[in-house]
Amino acid sequence: MRRRNIITIGEYYHIFNRGVEKRNIFHQQSDFKRFLESMMYFNTKAPIEMKSDEKNLPIPDDRLVDIIAYCLNKNHFHLILKEIKEGGIATFMKKVCTGYALYFNSKNERSGVLFQGRFKSVHLSSNDLLLYVSAYVNCNSQIHSIENAEDYPWCSFSEYLGLGKEKCQKNIIIDQFENSEEYKTFCLEKVVGMQDRKRFEQFFVEN
Repeated sequence: MRRRNIITIGEYYHIFNRGVEKRNIFHQQSDFKRFLESMMYFNTKAPIEMKSDEKNLPIPDDRLVDIIAYCLNKNHFHLILKEIKEGGIATFMKKVCTGYALYFNSKNERSGVLFQGRFKSVHLSSNDLLLYVSAYVNCNSQIHSIENAEDYPWCSFSEYLGLGKEKCQKNIIIDQFENSEEYKTFCLEKVVGMQDRKRFEQFFVEN
């Protein structure tokens, strides 16, 4: 696997980035909510503008990507995306990150870049890898000892357990299990092996 690759329609990718100089990019609950709203609202080719105080935003029908899983932590984020339109992931990430940076800079009276360069992408080239990384993303707050994934409001794990409002196209994952409890068990078993996160993250750096 390579971190930067040619993104292909119909394929799945682990997308991630962090704040410049590892700084926090989410300070308050409203920041997390804003980023999640942006993920829903900007998932279209339409040239739209999202105002900083806008609420109850309509979700476009013409998606660029399928959002499979997500987790937002204070200084970084993880997504699993499926490309469903040519250039969809690149367009989606540019719109989301640019829009959020403008919001964040305006709110905090700062200027300059917010994210540490272009987003990183890893092609999930097998079903086993897709399942494994879904556990990594869904349970990332627990891996980083922030909060148990089931209770963490800024990840998609609760959606997979049938406890939260659905934002994801999760069927590619959840349909491979008997029920949500079986998926939960799968994820939490994988979390134990991911606690040495330096070794896990080094895998992505080297590949």
